[in-house]
Amino acid sequence: MLKKVARRQTRAAGGQFAIVASRYNARYVDTMLRAARAELKRAQAQVRVLRVPGAYEIPVVAASLARSATTRPDAIICLGVILRGETVHAAHIGDAVSRALMDIQLEYGVPVIHEVLLLENREQAEVRCCDPEHNRGLEAAQTALVMAAVMREVPFAQR
Repeated sequence: MLKKVARRQTRAAGGQFAIVASRYNARYVDTMLRAARAELKRAQAQVRVLRVPGAYEIPVVAASLARSATTRPDAIICLGVILRGETVHAAHIGDAVSRALMDIQLEYGVPVIHEVLLLENREQAEVRCCDPEHNRGLEAAQTALVMAAVMREVPFAQR
């Protein structure tokens, strides 16, 4: 059963956040992007948005942001929608993106919030991206705010 996104009372958190969002399947990604951006703004955070052609291109931008000594964000939110087709191509893209995003956060000590969704069909995308009660962009922003606060408490040699 799909879990609703809890409406959290976000304290003024501030901070610097980046959102890397795919242009592919823009109808769905754009609604997640708007929800994420609004939640971060509500928390008085600075938000930088970078758009890439598709989900496969998200990790290279996320890695560049994470490795930057001067403009490293407190967290990076990655938004994309991959719809399964008749071949295994979507699964390969989803696996590659997932592995790359995990590696980036472990290597650079920057939380990378993974909302590159691999979905079966447009109906699932409608619910997870366009329905305000299930919008994964909102959930991603909430997670980014929490993880940024946690990481401020954890020492990391490369920070």
